[in-house]
Amino acid sequence: MRKYELMFIVRPDLEETAIKAVADNMKEIVTSNGGKVQEVKEMGQRDLAYEMNKYKTGYYFLFTVETENLETTKEFDRVCRINENIIRHIVVRVED
Repeated sequence: MRKYELMFIVRPDLEETAIKAVADNMKEIVTSNGGKVQEVKEMGQRDLAYEMNKYKTGYYFLFTVETENLETTKEFDRVCRINENIIRHIVVRVED
């Protein structure tokens, strides 16, 4: 099993329920593609290092995921790219 850290930043102008819905949707994408979410860290609203899409803050989420299937991270990446509520995302493989 390969271990990954999936981080994404959600737009700050959404309501709290919409932000939770985005995070739940991303978690569902991981699990439906064969991944196992080990840990979810909701890091809250933080300042961005620089302005992105006219936003100076964003809601940060970090998922620690275990999967054997590379398609899990590819699908996460694809959905993050087309989801208008996600400002930025990154997928990092964790070395044991």
